[in-house]
Amino acid sequence: MSVYVGNLSYEVTQDTLSAVFAEYGSVKRVQLPTNRETGQLRGFGFVEMGTDEEETAAIEALDGAEWMGRDLKVNKAKPREDNRGSFGGGNRGGGGGNFRNSY
Repeated sequence: MSVYVGNLSYEVTQDTLSAVFAEYGSVKRVQLPTNRETGQLRGFGFVEMGTDEEETAAIEALDGAEWMGRDLKVNKAKPREDNRGSFGGGNRGGGGGNFRNSY
């Protein structure tokens, strides 16, 4: 499982974020999503640690901590929900409001 890191500075790099988390254990991977159109960082990232204990230690130490002028939001990452292909959040039922023609 990964750790979600929110409210990141747009100046953060994978190396600087990795160095912060390395204080709490082995860092396997760091992801910093970017905006597809602009290439700018989106202000959050994911850090994969070596063990659950290391993740817990990092979360407890860093959640709410100030870093690079911002208060970090750090917690266990939730599984990604694949919303691609969904146009409005699922089946809303019915065929609209024109009931007169449905008899």
